[in-house]
Amino acid sequence: MNLSSLASLPPEVRSQALSSLTDQQCRELLHDWRFLARPEQLEPEGDWQTWMILAGRGFGKTRTGAEWTREQVRAGATRLHLIAPTASDARDVMVEGESGLLAVCWSGDRTYAGEPIGRPSYEPSKRRLTWANGAIATLFSAEEPERLRGPQAEAMWCDELAAWKYLRETWDMAMFGLRLGDRPRTCITTTPKPLKILREIMQDKLTVVTRGSTFANSANLAPTFLKAIKDKYEGTRLGRQELEAEVLEEAEGALWSRALVEQSLLKGALPEMKRIVVAVDPAVTAKEESAESGIIAAGLGRDDRGYVLQDASGRMSPGKWAATAVRLYHDLKADRIVAEGNQGGDLVKHAIHTIDATVPVTIVHASRGKAARAEPVAALYEQGKVSHVKGLADLEDQMVNWEPLSGMPSPDRLDAAVWALTALMLTQVVPTAVVGTYQTAR
Repeated sequence: MNLSSLASLPPEVRSQALSSLTDQQCRELLHDWRFLARPEQLEPEGDWQTWMILAGRGFGKTRTGAEWTREQVRAGATRLHLIAPTASDARDVMVEGESGLLAVCWSGDRTYAGEPIGRPSYEPSKRRLTWANGAIATLFSAEEPERLRGPQAEAMWCDELAAWKYLRETWDMAMFGLRLGDRPRTCITTTPKPLKILREIMQDKLTVVTRGSTFANSANLAPTFLKAIKDKYEGTRLGRQELEAEVLEEAEGALWSRALVEQSLLKGALPEMKRIVVAVDPAVTAKEESAESGIIAAGLGRDDRGYVLQDASGRMSPGKWAATAVRLYHDLKADRIVAEGNQGGDLVKHAIHTIDATVPVTIVHASRGKAARAEPVAALYEQGKVSHVKGLADLEDQMVNWEPLSGMPSPDRLDAAVWALTALMLTQVVPTAVVGTYQTAR
C-alpha cells in the first residue's frame, strides 16, 4: 500500500487502517518513500547501471533523486557523488532545497541492517554530507569536471544533466570514478534537451529510462500553476520538452537539423587538404560565468569540400586560448589563424604573436548579424559540401540547439566553425607563399 492507494480508500476504511498504527509507526510511515512515492518514482528492478528519470518540470525529479540517494546510504553505500550544473545548484537544490537531502532524510533513519544513521551533517566548505555511520556524499559541479578526477564512488546522483556546461567531460570523469562496490549505480534526474550524449546514455543497454510529465504530479502542484502552464505551453514545442519531457531532435528555427548534421559525418578516408585554418572566437575572461573560447580547425580538401577537423574550445585565459590555437596551427600544419576581433583585434593578434610571432593571423570583424553570417555556411551543409570528422559532439549539439530568431547569442564553438568555413569556402583567397604549410609538407 502507498499514499495514493490509502487516499483512495473509503473514509471509514482509511480511518480504521490509520487508527491501528502506533505513533512511532505513523512517524515511520511519513518518512517511508515506498509509501509516499508514486510507482514511477521508485527504483526499477533489474540489473541496470544507470536509471535515467527523464521528466517534465515539477514531476518530482529532485525528490526522487534525493530519496534514491538516501536509500543507497540505508542499503550500505558509503561513498557517493552528487553532481549538479553548478556548485550553487548542488547546494541549493540537491542538499538544502525543499526536496533535497536535508529535507528528506530523517533523524530516525537506519540502515537496513538496523544501524542508526539519522540526518547527515552538511559541511559546505568541504562540499560534503556525512552520516553517522561514516557514509559520505561529496558535491561536484559540472563547471569543474577535473575535480572528479580521482575520487571514487559506488553510487552517483546526477541532477539536470542536460544543463551541464561541460557535459561530456563531466560525465566521462564521473563514470571513471564510479568503481566501488559490487554494483555501482547512477541516478540521473533531468529535463531533456536535444543532446547527442543524452541519447547515447538512453540507448545504452545498461540504462533504464523512466519518463514522466509535469501533470503526473498534479496532486502536489498549485492549480493556478498547472492552468497557467497548460494554457500557455501545452502543445507547443517548448511544452513538449519542458512539460512532457519529449526529447526533440533540434531546436525550433535552428539552421541545422540533427539529420543534416548526421549526414555530414565523414564516411571514408579524409582527403588531402589544400588549405587549413584555425578559427578562434575568443572570450574576454576565463571566469566561471564566462563563455568559452571557440577554437575550431577546418580544411578545404582537394575535392573542394569543407572538413571540420578538430574542436579545441574551452574556458581559457587569453594566454591559454592563444597557446591552444597556435599549438593546433602547428599540429595540423595550418595556413593561418582566423580570429574574431570584435573584442579588440590588436589585442587578439598580440596574444597570438606573444606565443609565436611567425604565425599568420587574419582578424575578422562581425559587420553582419550572427544569423546572416551563419546562413551561407548552413547552406553549404544542405548542399552536402561539408563533412565532420568524429568527436565533434559538443559543436554539433550547439548547431542544432541555436535558434537565430530567438535573440540568444550564437555559441562559441559554432561561431568559430562559421568563421573557419567562411574563410575557406566563402571568401576569395589570394594565394600566398607560406613555408612549411600542410599542403607543401605533403
